[in-house]
Parts: sequence; C-alpha cells; structure tokens
Amino acid sequence: MHELIAAIDLGSNSFRLQVGRIVNDQVYPLDGLKESVRLAAGLTPDKLLDLASQQRGLEALRRFNERLRGFGPDSMRAVATNTLRVAKNAPQFLAKAEAALGAPIEVIAGREEARLIYVGVAHTLPDPHRQQLVVDIGGGSTEFIIGRSFQPIVLESLYMGCVTYSLRYFPDGRIDKRALKEAEFAARRELLAIAHVYREVGWEVAVGSSGSAKALVDALEQNGLSGDGITAQGLEALRAILLRAGHLDRLDLAGVKGDRIPVLLGGFAIMSAVFKEFGLEQMTFSEGALRLGVLYDLLGRYHHHDLRAATVSAFTTRYQVDVPHADAVAQTACHLLACLDPDTADEEHPDRLFLSWAARLHEIGVSVAHSSYHKHSAYILANADMPGFSRMDQGRLSRIVLAHRGKLARVSTLDENSPDWMLIVCLRLAHLLHRARDGRGVPPISIARTATGFAVTVRESWLRKLPLTAAALEEEQRQWLSVGRGLILRTQASPLPTA
Repeated sequence: MHELIAAIDLGSNSFRLQVGRIVNDQVYPLDGLKESVRLAAGLTPDKLLDLASQQRGLEALRRFNERLRGFGPDSMRAVATNTLRVAKNAPQFLAKAEAALGAPIEVIAGREEARLIYVGVAHTLPDPHRQQLVVDIGGGSTEFIIGRSFQPIVLESLYMGCVTYSLRYFPDGRIDKRALKEAEFAARRELLAIAHVYREVGWEVAVGSSGSAKALVDALEQNGLSGDGITAQGLEALRAILLRAGHLDRLDLAGVKGDRIPVLLGGFAIMSAVFKEFGLEQMTFSEGALRLGVLYDLLGRYHHHDLRAATVSAFTTRYQVDVPHADAVAQTACHLLACLDPDTADEEHPDRLFLSWAARLHEIGVSVAHSSYHKHSAYILANADMPGFSRMDQGRLSRIVLAHRGKLARVSTLDENSPDWMLIVCLRLAHLLHRARDGRGVPPISIARTATGFAVTVRESWLRKLPLTAAALEEEQRQWLSVGRGLILRTQASPLPTA
C-alpha cells in the first residue's frame, strides 16, 4: 500500500504541513511546508489573538489548502497547540481557520502534545529501546517526555516557549546579562516542579526536537562550538557570543536562519535552564516532532489501531465501570443512531464512535459519588488526560455524557443543527431503557427524525409490561419540549426490528 497522509501543526511559532507516504506500516516524510506565523506574538495581555497574527495564520492555512486538495478527511489531521489553548478568542479564529484550511482543527492538551511529540521522535531514533528524555521547546510551551521504545513513561507540558520568553525578556532585541539571567531563572523555577520526578525516573540519552533545538544545534556546530549536538560547554560559549553582540541586529552566527533570530534568545534561555536543572552535558537532535507523531497516530487510526479506543478501555477499568451494562447501553444507543442516520451503521463512523465511547464512559462519575454522577462523569471527561483525544474531542464526550440524564437545559446552548443532538437523544433513550440492568438486549424500539425533533416507536405489548419505562418515556417527552424540540411517542402492534 502506498497511501498519502498529511499532518498540519498549528504551533505557537510556526505552522507546518507534513505529507507522508505509508509503505508497509511505516511513514516516509514526502513533502513539507513551513510558515513562520508567530501566533504567540499576537497574544495580547488579556489573552486575545490580535488581528495581524490571525491574518498571518489564515494566509498560511490558505496556502496549505492548495497542497491538501485531493486528500480525504480520514487521511489528514490538523492539531493546534499552546497559543490556541490559551487564547480567549480561539473558537472564533478556529472557525475561520478551518474554512481557510478546508479541514477540522483539533486543539490538543499539553500532555497529548507531549505524547505525539514522543511518538514522532521515537520513530526517528537509531535505538529507540534506550530510555530517553525528549525536550521540545515550542513557541508557547515546552514538552518533556521520558520514554522507552514507543511508549512514553512520564509526560509534562510547561507554559514557557521561545516566542513568549523572547517577547517577555528581550522585547527590543537587546542582549545583556541581567535579561538572560532573568529568563533563565524563570525557566528554572518552572522546571523545579518536574525536575525531581524526572531525575528519579532517569534516562540514558537526552534528545531535543523542533525549531529551537535545531537552531541551537546549527549555531553550535556551524560556529565550531560543538562537534556533537548541544553541549553544556557549547551553550556557555554561545552565551559569551550573544553577550558580546549585545543586540540581535549585531548577532553574526553562521547557520541560524533569519526567521529564527527573533525567537533565538527565548529558546536559548529555556535550553540553558533545562541543562542546569536536569544536569545535562550533551543532547542529540531528532528531526521527529509533533507533525511526524501526528502522522504515525493517523496511521494507527487508518489501520484501526485507534489509541482513543484503548484510552476508553483503560478508563472503564480505572473507574470500575459496570462493563456489561455499559456495553448494553452502547449497543442500543448505536442501534437508535443507525435508525436516524444509516451511514452510522459503519462501526468506524465518527458519530458512532463518539456515541459508543460516551455510552461506555457515561457512569465513570459513580466512582466519585452516585448523586449527580453524570456531572462528575462530564467533569472527568473534560479535564482528565485522555491519550489520543483532543480537547474538543473531550469536550464533545463531556457534553454528551452530561446530557444523558436529567435536565436537557444544561445543553440548551448547543447549536440546533449540531449532530450531537442525535447522539444525546440516542444515549438518553438507551440509558432510560436499560435502567433495570436486566441484560434484556436491544429492545423493540426505533426512532426517526421529525420536522421539530424526533419520533420514537415502540412495540405496544412490550411497553405495556413496563409501566416504569412508560412513565420515564413520558417524562422524557417533557424534557425535549423544555428545549423546544418534540419527542413523539408512538406504539405499534406488530413486532419492530432490533439490531
């Protein structure tokens, strides 16, 4: 098989597009585009993206759009990182960004970013079976991972990056001892929170990835300051050169590209702090980074080895879910969804996957307290580290699970055309129908759309034997009326097909 897949990385400094070719379950990078957008530089003190940075980003994505023509939705994935995690107007920008790119964009959490970075780096190392520390200095955050083979052991993301630190400590490009010391000490204070744990876990080799590490390797090697990657001695020699120059305009360093100069000082200060807090003497460089990790993650989904399914399974174990009951709810919910949208009979359909996951996780909040457990479930799903899921994925799961029982008014702000209304009605009905936990299987019920909502049809003889279920269905009708939607209940004498 020789299929093309694409990863788009909306970083805080650069936007990158990577096209890869799949050959025998390996990804071979084929083509790449990079746009120096410096999105983090457009973040105002009140955490709003300014119009200029938004425009730079949209123009870059329009250029990417041209390269992505012909790619199907399952063969590309776009992820956004720290700046779009913190910007208050990120949702408004993302709507325009998705239109410019022609593809959905996922905002991923810091630890999910770290996991994907590690996947990308591990696939480029000559001996990934050694235990390695990976450090990835981005524009707005820095990720730290210790892993062995292709499995991360510890993951962390700290809110410090080459763009944010360059703007904060070197706003006019001037280089002096005081500013360097302040920037480095600020980074070391951030590192104190994780350094002890990381030293306890330990590593055999340190690896740097992404633009700042690449710029430092090039600066050290091409100026005769190091013969092998980044070294503690080389960083001190580079510090002396930076201080002698006194200003970025007077900095004459071979190997450092022009678009990297404005953020070089922030990256240097963070890397210097990493070397000191972690006691490093030497660090190699890996071309693998977030976008390569996204390609390999996409390859896993392409071959139906979806990490999200493994995460859902792990959560059912961690939170001691009643698995037979959750599976029964999932089966009935998916049967109802297929009634509403026959395309979702495909087990890989995105809406079916999300409904199935929501059904399997809807009771995890019982581990906190049975009272209002759906609220606890929703909170866990929105805030836990869930490998493979983007923040928007988690938000969607959380919303569906929150709405699976009780007042629908909690999700009344959901767009009236959102497909999540279908998932919510299916999960609510499945939960209601399986409340007895009697293992009855998929009941004789079907559902269809109406002009104002949904119509449920059940076998009359079946419902007559279940007065509690009949009463619950009547209450369910009232709940849907409360959000301006109808839920019509019809009975039918003849048998109804089940899944």
